[in-house]
Amino acid sequence: MLARRRWQLTAALAIALPVLVGAWTLTAVFAAGSSTALPGNPAAGATVFSQNCTACHGANLEGGVGPRLNPLTQLPHVTNPKDPNYLIHTITTGRSGDPGFSAAMPSFAGTLSAQNIKDVASFILQQNAAGAAAGLTPEDLARSTVFWITVAIAIMVFLTYLLSRYNMRWIDRRAAARRDREGRS
Repeated sequence: MLARRRWQLTAALAIALPVLVGAWTLTAVFAAGSSTALPGNPAAGATVFSQNCTACHGANLEGGVGPRLNPLTQLPHVTNPKDPNYLIHTITTGRSGDPGFSAAMPSFAGTLSAQNIKDVASFILQQNAAGAAAGLTPEDLARSTVFWITVAIAIMVFLTYLLSRYNMRWIDRRAAARRDREGRS
């Protein structure tokens, strides 16, 4: 009966694992295929971004003086920050008065060409679509550090418990063996 249960478990895993991997793959394929077309060239946008935007938004789009761009910060009165038209309009005309940011977004209409602005918007959208966050904010880094230290301490406490249980069994066995030797003598 035990052998039959093992066979059933093996069969269930042999069927379930390929189905799960296939579903995961299809989800990734359809998610990648559903992205909208970018308004410009992201590679050219990366160059323009590094020359004009890193002082306020950071080299990794992590924010600073300006809002974080990966993931895009949800600003007041913005319904969809990932809308290419919104990004192009904001880069072209600028933006001011957002709470929490010391400086206003300047207008780049006279500084950058229309194609450069589309390229920068494409770069920002591509970085957000990649899903890799630019970097951790100090608060996120602190939370992550506290979480992993707590996990490490919990693991060490658990291992200490297991080792103490093992050690007590070993001491009990040694004491029983000693009593048996003394009882035979």
